[in-house]
Amino acid sequence: MNVPPSAPSSALSSASAPSLAPRYEQLADEIEAAVRRGVFGPGERIPSVRRASGQHGVSIKTVLHAYALLESRGVIESRPQSGFFVKARPKVHGAQSAQKARRAGAAVAPKAAAKAAPAAAPAPVDVSRLVLSTLRSIGAQDAVPLGSPYPDPALYPWRRVNQYANAIARRHASWNLIDDLPPGNPELIRQIARRYAENGTTIDPDEIVITVGATEAINLSLQAVAKPGDTVAVESPTYYAMLHAIERLGMRAIEVSTHPQTGIDLDALERVLKRQKVAACMVMPNFQNPLGFQMPDDHKARLVALAARHDLPVIENDVYQELYFGQTRPVSLKQFDTRGLVLHCASFSKSLSASYRIGWALPGRYRAQVEKLKFLNTLTTPSVPQVALADYLRHDGYDRHLRRLRRFYRQQARLMRAMIERFFPAGTRTSDPQGGYVLWVELPPRVDSMRLYQAALAQGITIGPGYMFSMRNDFHHYIRLNYSYPWTAQTETALKTLGELIAKMA
Repeated sequence: MNVPPSAPSSALSSASAPSLAPRYEQLADEIEAAVRRGVFGPGERIPSVRRASGQHGVSIKTVLHAYALLESRGVIESRPQSGFFVKARPKVHGAQSAQKARRAGAAVAPKAAAKAAPAAAPAPVDVSRLVLSTLRSIGAQDAVPLGSPYPDPALYPWRRVNQYANAIARRHASWNLIDDLPPGNPELIRQIARRYAENGTTIDPDEIVITVGATEAINLSLQAVAKPGDTVAVESPTYYAMLHAIERLGMRAIEVSTHPQTGIDLDALERVLKRQKVAACMVMPNFQNPLGFQMPDDHKARLVALAARHDLPVIENDVYQELYFGQTRPVSLKQFDTRGLVLHCASFSKSLSASYRIGWALPGRYRAQVEKLKFLNTLTTPSVPQVALADYLRHDGYDRHLRRLRRFYRQQARLMRAMIERFFPAGTRTSDPQGGYVLWVELPPRVDSMRLYQAALAQGITIGPGYMFSMRNDFHHYIRLNYSYPWTAQTETALKTLGELIAKMA
């Protein structure tokens, strides 16, 4: 977290035993510790001499001595007429980069063997910790982001959206908090409803609740239909955000086998529903992450009918709805729902702007409860991003952008599948995604994806190990790869390296 120069001194200080060192040395140590912790990042301005004097209750002379000491240590640098700034750290290359990558993964599996060997039975993995470690590793120096869950931001019109946001911020010096209250900005709600109508789905705008991304929509929906201790049915494999929501709310997940082309096994789900009490079902029927399938329409209809027979709420994550490879946008479960049991969740994060994190829920009969929970959990969704996206949708070529994006992802999916067939050993199989930007890869059974994750990190390559997509160990020899980034020589080299690592482990 970046702390501005006006931050209180508590942001710098840490609990410690009284020191006998001179006060200026103590102050210098406190500031250096804050820099190491990332409170002040490279190139950021630290408090002025006068402000630091007031914050710490010391003389200006003491602060000057402390800053001179920090300069001699190479922690900060002075800039004439500007103040003192954290000195940029040197870039890490070569062997140091590999060490950094290894450290990024050490929190997950510190005992992973350094060299390839037949995979032993995997140890239990904390899904949340593994996901966090994987996301952090993506930021490792020069890492190839094959494990990223996010699309390449360069493909999205973020500059144009930012222009709208900046213009809005200039027009409105301050916002009335009342205008931000749920369900959200009326114009954005109107644009979302219009978008559904243009794609053949009529929805009631009054049902829409704006959220902070689809993740909040999913969490609010789950809170609305289930309570701690309840059981929730999920696909297997499933997108880990579903598992996070269940874990965070103190619920239990029951995994239902999922076909790589048709989706959740409806017969298996019905057997589960007959055998035990299930509070809700969470699915991704369109371009499921990680499998990439598009559930056939007859299966969607059967799933909604099954839910109606058992009065079962279904939380539909349709965040990839605009990223289809076919000629027409696929229908959602919501279109088959006549009883308000489907809580439809979506966002603009995967199609327009990931940084703005604007999503929404269509919660059916649970709409009032979701709106109340939104107010209790986060009060509001920021206004400027809502209005900026509404302006973009109203004035700019969203459909033109989406056509380019879909065409690019379709080509990338074909290219990555071809390269995997070329570089990976016999026994490797891949999904056939019908949309989205991720590929699910089945490796030879003797390959453990956690061991591969560690070995790949050491080479500056990130992957998504199969352990992230299940609470069980059913997918220990699977990985998820991201193909949204432009194809480069570095990407091809990374896939070739992965293939060599897999061949050794297999």
